[in-house]
Amino acid sequence: MKFRYAVLLMLACLPPAWLVLEPIGQPPQADPRSFIGLGASHEVRIRRDTWGVPHIKGVTSADAAFGLAYAHCEDDFQTIEDVLLATRGRLAEEAGPAAAVGDYLVHLLDVQATVEAGFEALPADLRAVLQGYADGVNFYVAKNPDLANPTLLPVTDRDIAAGFVFKTPFFYGLDRELRRLSEAPADPYPKGSNAVALAPSRSAEGATRLLVNSHQPFEGPVAWYEAVVQSDDGWHVAGGFFPGSPFMLHGHNEHLAWANTVNAPDLVDVYRLEVDPGDPERYRFNGAWKPFEKQRVGIRVRIWGPFHWTFRREVLKSVHGPVLVTDHGHFALRYAGMGESRQALQYWRLNRAENLQEWKEAMALQALPSINYLYADRDGNIGYVYNGQFPRRAAGVDWSTILPGDRPELVWNGYLDFDAVPQIWNPASGLLFNANNTPFVATGGDDGLNEEDFAPEMGIQQDMTNRAWRLLETYGSDPAITDDEFHRYKYDLTYSPRSETAAVVREVLARKAEAGPKLAAELDLLASWDLNTDRANRAAPLGVLAATHVIKAREVGKVPDVLETLAEVSATLRRHHGRIDPQWAEVNRLRRGSVDLPVDGGPDIVRAIYGAEDEDGRLRAVAGDTLVMFVSWDRRGELSSEVVHQFGSATGRPESPHYADQVPLFAGMKTRPVLFTEEQLAGRVAEDYRPGER
Repeated sequence: MKFRYAVLLMLACLPPAWLVLEPIGQPPQADPRSFIGLGASHEVRIRRDTWGVPHIKGVTSADAAFGLAYAHCEDDFQTIEDVLLATRGRLAEEAGPAAAVGDYLVHLLDVQATVEAGFEALPADLRAVLQGYADGVNFYVAKNPDLANPTLLPVTDRDIAAGFVFKTPFFYGLDRELRRLSEAPADPYPKGSNAVALAPSRSAEGATRLLVNSHQPFEGPVAWYEAVVQSDDGWHVAGGFFPGSPFMLHGHNEHLAWANTVNAPDLVDVYRLEVDPGDPERYRFNGAWKPFEKQRVGIRVRIWGPFHWTFRREVLKSVHGPVLVTDHGHFALRYAGMGESRQALQYWRLNRAENLQEWKEAMALQALPSINYLYADRDGNIGYVYNGQFPRRAAGVDWSTILPGDRPELVWNGYLDFDAVPQIWNPASGLLFNANNTPFVATGGDDGLNEEDFAPEMGIQQDMTNRAWRLLETYGSDPAITDDEFHRYKYDLTYSPRSETAAVVREVLARKAEAGPKLAAELDLLASWDLNTDRANRAAPLGVLAATHVIKAREVGKVPDVLETLAEVSATLRRHHGRIDPQWAEVNRLRRGSVDLPVDGGPDIVRAIYGAEDEDGRLRAVAGDTLVMFVSWDRRGELSSEVVHQFGSATGRPESPHYADQVPLFAGMKTRPVLFTEEQLAGRVAEDYRPGER
């Protein structure tokens, strides 16, 4: 089954009349000079601390959003530009064929029309923030016109809202379903994260604590950027922002904090459509033939030099939702978040919440289709929400299979109320955690959720990760967790005996007699492995690599021979390191510019590190632990927080001293204080300027 994801093949299969080869001409462009006056219209200062982290101080929230956008553009304009072009479905004309699929998906998911349909209903204060952020990008381009794509301007408030509409369905796995239907390669780096909330009753010091530990790619459109943002009208947050986002996506304000982890409920339904043999423009629904809704879209793709292809394709929609045309037929999708345009509103309300009630009211908007939330506040409350837009599905149907497309009773409408979403508040255990595992293991005690209370049609996941097992075996086994232990458990380096990795190792060792003398040394080394991924470990390279190769292959339906995999990994280690047992430090590296350091941890370790193999056979960390925050309120309700970024604040500027200045801190599993208040920031300001006057 091919969905023509290979762009050149897709182009070759289109009718010649749909293809136009032409020099890249520029559509009508805005003059960057026309935006130069925006700098004077926003009252905001950017103060960068000694780590280069921007602390934005605006009179209004719109002013603060303006300053945030400008500061982020200073540090990584190219990624922000790519995000904005991608949400318009126009990245391929700049980035080439690799971006054409994303551009097509913008049209398939009807992103622009979704934003337009709901935008005017958004409250004025939110729209002002969105416009302020857009103007910050416009002003940066006005000051640096040579850096930007000439077609970028003007960036609008709707562009910023569109980024949320486009991205959020992919966090629960819509992209995975698209890949499955199209037989495209799987994502090599699984989405993950860890989060832990600790009540005063479980803390040795009587503190309330939260671990914010998202696992993201180190670079790109969903890589974290750290900032502190404050306005005189009450917006004050610290934490992680994505390129193109005005809102802190997780972190803390003065009153409360939250962390996110990816969850994986079944929120996508696929329908096989019967197409009329005599008229392929129609499909069967409810006993009658119904015409597809059709839209012809054009996607401009840079090929080489000054030339690009313009190809046109029909985007189809049925009553179910968008339609994929594959070699195996027509498939319609219905998914959580379809037609939803209020994501920015929910993030804005979460940022401004001052207590548990206001935070819950923001969550009850149910504009975000998925993502776990772990919560803590200065009043000692902790909570866990297995968040999702859970469809109101008919009972007694196996919704995990491909469904017949002609039955109207299978086309659901609306979502379950927020009260029906799995959630736990202030458990007796005083502990809540998640590491992308089932919500039915979340407290370390017997005060968690009862699986029988939730309908099977909700599609709640049942799986455990190694990280979940280890959180249970560390935090979950300690009745009085000290501040030191709260930090130390986060940097756990071990695979649990209950993990998939440990199971693969046992499977390999069980075939020792079959392997014979050829793999005797490898099997002896593997038998000695303590399942740890510390830098000095000499069995970790063989164990981690062999197990990871097997697990990845099985995830895409392959059946690898574990002994053959072990032999292949052994040969690779010998070729690049001259031995099968180099220290893990020699293999697992954190590389950034001229910095090249060993790093502990590995795939599905609580200290999560996912590596890509470089030419020298070493693994270069590319995903996993990124922005790590420890947030705490002491017995008196006083806030403190610590943080580290995997690289530094200048995420896109190799010439900056802050391009890699946090790498040693990150590799050493250490943090630095968040300078949240004016008192904490005093004396640590390295730069203080208005946007455009640096």
